[in-house]
Amino acid sequence: MLKGKTALVTGSTSGIGLGIAKALARQGANIVLNGFGDVQGPRAEVAALGVAVDYHGADMSKPAEIEAMVRHAEARFGRVDILVNNAGIQHVAAIEDFPVERWDAIIAINLSSAFHATRVALPAMKAAGWGRIINVASVHGLVGSVQKSAYVAAKHGVVGLTKVTALETATTGVTCNAICPGWVLTPLVQKQVDAKAVALGISNAEATRLLLGEKEPSLQFTTPEELGELAVFFCSPAGNNVRGVAWNMDGGWVAQ
Repeated sequence: MLKGKTALVTGSTSGIGLGIAKALARQGANIVLNGFGDVQGPRAEVAALGVAVDYHGADMSKPAEIEAMVRHAEARFGRVDILVNNAGIQHVAAIEDFPVERWDAIIAINLSSAFHATRVALPAMKAAGWGRIINVASVHGLVGSVQKSAYVAAKHGVVGLTKVTALETATTGVTCNAICPGWVLTPLVQKQVDAKAVALGISNAEATRLLLGEKEPSLQFTTPEELGELAVFFCSPAGNNVRGVAWNMDGGWVAQ
């Protein structure tokens, strides 16, 4: 379905971003990866799906590097057809104890980076008459949780940015939507489960149930693969008039 298209996925060397990149690659899209840590492993995983893969190591807190990343993708593949703004970081603390530098970093990486990538990639999408901008927000773009002031503020901002982008492109072939996951089983979350099991002296299954039971009625994780399939839907003909939505995949979290 996406053969000949190019997708740039930020924060895609692991977790949700890699899951989305692989789902788009299965539909034939060439992929530009971005992120820290191991690069060769994820690159090989995506290449094994039979598409061309590139990588750019832009620091998502730096607008100039974000612009360079988009230009790099355009130079390699012609243009960015699908932009997935996924990069994000987290820090947990009460407002009065929240380090100012951590607030600034979370807003820069979780919110401002989506704006900068969008503003650079959007003109070519408009000129081509087709484009997809998918912002990975969070259930925390829809509701709040204690000790997550910066993350919640940033993700609410991502949802707002999504709506404005959708309105500004409403009469074009470009759409913009947000995905709002609840608990997703990534290596980072698995570490939280493992730590809870050790701290409380309980089994991994019991720790999982405790973690999910606090917020997620389904008592099951969303997977990066499921989020990837939602991204594929947004890119499909069925998604042509889906514009400005904040689509939660949260096991009923927000339904409560």
